[in-house]
Amino acid sequence: MASAPSSNDMFDEFLSQRGHETDEIGWEESYNKKQCPDCGGLHEEGATECSVCGWTPV
Repeated sequence: MASAPSSNDMFDEFLSQRGHETDEIGWEESYNKKQCPDCGGLHEEGATECSVCGWTPV
């Protein structure tokens, strides 16, 4: 028996069919440091939360 996709999968599929990106957002990298995609704050490699704006990866 096949299982139904989760509601998030269905929502992501709906958005992607209409040209929206649905990739999970994570840290960006800049000069060997983690960079927050929301505010651009730079952090050490061990950071788990942005100390500037409080953003956390999904």
